[in-house]
Amino acid sequence: MIIDLNADLGEGYGIWRLGDDEALLDVVTSANIACGFHAGDPLTIRRTCAAALERGVAIGAQVSYRDLAGFGRREMDVDPEELRAEILYQLAAVDGIARAMGGEVAYVKPHGALYNRVCRDAEQAEALVTAVAEYRSSLPVLTLPGSVVHKVGERHGVTTVAECFADRAYTPEGTLVSRREPGAVLHDPDEVAERAVRMATTGEVVAVDGSRVRVDARSICVHGDTPGAVRLARAVRESLLAAGVTLRAFV
Repeated sequence: MIIDLNADLGEGYGIWRLGDDEALLDVVTSANIACGFHAGDPLTIRRTCAAALERGVAIGAQVSYRDLAGFGRREMDVDPEELRAEILYQLAAVDGIARAMGGEVAYVKPHGALYNRVCRDAEQAEALVTAVAEYRSSLPVLTLPGSVVHKVGERHGVTTVAECFADRAYTPEGTLVSRREPGAVLHDPDEVAERAVRMATTGEVVAVDGSRVRVDARSICVHGDTPGAVRLARAVRESLLAAGVTLRAFV
């Protein structure tokens, strides 16, 4: 059993800090680094890339809607051509900084509202995938198991990788419960760790109605902006290793 453990990092902006990137980089195997549209200024991106490379952690570009005020969590209707250009812009920014540090972007993961939208919206999924294909078609894209991104990616020759979320509640349909709903984000380290082990070893998660949902995935996400994120991530890592799961980046 091999699984990747990813987290959203580099989500500070200027003098404002969010989460403990250094501590999380000691835990995860892949880092989804904010590209500046929902969070992440150039210096934060540079420092996060450098810290990831020091630890051998894979660097991912976490592309987003242009929504600093809403932290990229407000759904937006963006013209597909404009969205494609904005994704290209973000990819080039983080990859350029990573290359200056001696590394490179190894994968792409949408953030927040864009992540949820492309799972069900073929037009916006097309904008995402074509941007990746234009930039470097070998870059895989992280998305939910049932996402339409998989079909769009196959059509464009872009690899897609399924992921699941240890610290988020699931609907019976296999989507994430909206953050507007109570209980959408889980905070108990034992519960989150138990869910991660179940996901990794059985490919299942218990939805909010008690049903079991298939979440066959190669990567597990823990959010870096959740209160107590480092404690949660450490609990997940330790429990996975104790269960005999090998932690390794998917790229």
